[in-house]
Amino acid sequence: MLVQSLAETVRKLGRELRIRGGVHAEGRKTATAGQPIAMALPLPERFYIPLQQHIGQPAEPVVGIGQRVRKGDLLAHSQGMLSAPVHAPTSGTVIDITDHPAPHPSVLPIRTIIIEADGLDEAPKPGVPIDPMRLDPGEICARIGAAGIVGMGGAAFPSAVKLESARQRRVHTLLINGGECEPYLTCDDRLMRERGAEIVDGIRLMLHGMQAPRAVVVIEDNKPEALRAMADAASPFPQIGVVEVPTRYPMGWERQLIRYVIGKEVPADKLAADVGVLIHNVATAYAVHRAIRHGEPLIRRVVTVSGGAVAQPVNVEAPLGTLLSELLRFCGWDPARTARLVIGGPMMGEAIPHADVPLVKGVNGLLALSPEEVASAEAQPCIRCGRCVTACPVGLLPLEMASRIRAGRFDGAVDYGLRDCIQCGSCAYVCPSNLPLVHYFKYGKGILAARQKLQEKTEKTRKLAEARQSRIEREKRERKGAAV
Repeated sequence: MLVQSLAETVRKLGRELRIRGGVHAEGRKTATAGQPIAMALPLPERFYIPLQQHIGQPAEPVVGIGQRVRKGDLLAHSQGMLSAPVHAPTSGTVIDITDHPAPHPSVLPIRTIIIEADGLDEAPKPGVPIDPMRLDPGEICARIGAAGIVGMGGAAFPSAVKLESARQRRVHTLLINGGECEPYLTCDDRLMRERGAEIVDGIRLMLHGMQAPRAVVVIEDNKPEALRAMADAASPFPQIGVVEVPTRYPMGWERQLIRYVIGKEVPADKLAADVGVLIHNVATAYAVHRAIRHGEPLIRRVVTVSGGAVAQPVNVEAPLGTLLSELLRFCGWDPARTARLVIGGPMMGEAIPHADVPLVKGVNGLLALSPEEVASAEAQPCIRCGRCVTACPVGLLPLEMASRIRAGRFDGAVDYGLRDCIQCGSCAYVCPSNLPLVHYFKYGKGILAARQKLQEKTEKTRKLAEARQSRIEREKRERKGAAV
């Protein structure tokens, strides 16, 4: 009943609530949406598993060079609360623990475990199955954490931390984001169509772990097959509902979803949990199902491989640690036709200089874009038309922020909301002057981050100097006391 009443509320709010900002970006999803998930990727000879595939501290290795591992074995354990372990994607031998380029625009090297596959793909024998619904909620969260599951929509925040926090704060609604509003990307769409029952099972397990009464799967109205599949899978469970929302980028942004579906505004300085909501991605729910029901840690994921320089665009289920270049070759990649490589979607994704970097937990898309797809006109002076203001889903003034960043007035940009910018790219998409607005905002945030680090270093140095001076004075007093 709770979910049914919420669905009715969503329908009413849909008539009354105007979606703030956003754009109707060209979808370009047809190339992959109609094809089933490809499962025939040849097993790579080597895997490159970065120790940091999540927000927080990097994992710490528990294996050594020359050690044989099986599929799913722990390679590195988490460090502290905000961290996640990593596991072996196949069986083989650890041949090195060294620096390797990261899947990041900088491709700076990060600590990586390299495994030479033995071709056996051997995994430990599964244990005796248990009914996870009879487990303590804390045990569910602990198992999700031990499986290394993180947010697979791109944020890569450790999922167990969010679930445990939601339980402690008595969050009442779990929103499952199936919007997938980025152009090109269809991996979540195909996952919902083909594995709806498993996703719903993962949702039930998360509800049990966080002790919440209801969950709502949110799907954009351009995915009717996924909507039907998820509705059918959820129908036996009255605590899980499926609702349709308009197709408008960035509907998948959590604050936009909460405002539209729940009818509540999350304050700028607050979190979704402060209004009683937790958001997870459909792929995360599927990973939870695999971990709790089958004992499989997060060692593989479905990723969209598409773009004009790819002959056979498709969604591929691939082991983590596979080089992106191998995924591209599997899909008929033409490097000569490639003008830009992007991990993620074209709006919020990041361009990388080469594809010899590994697939990690948070990568949901890999695009090899042709020159025609990235062609853009030269930037012109701002004509102050205000389209960027209308398109901003956060309600900011992008033109004012950009002008201050260009002038080096970063504090002024902060006054206009730079810290609240989600870098969705809607403003740049609609700008008739072709201004690279998001580039300005990323640069400004980078300057602010560097300034913050410098302030923290200065403060730490000051405290150390004060502690040293205090120690010297204390020792002087002790010597004087001893002399008397």
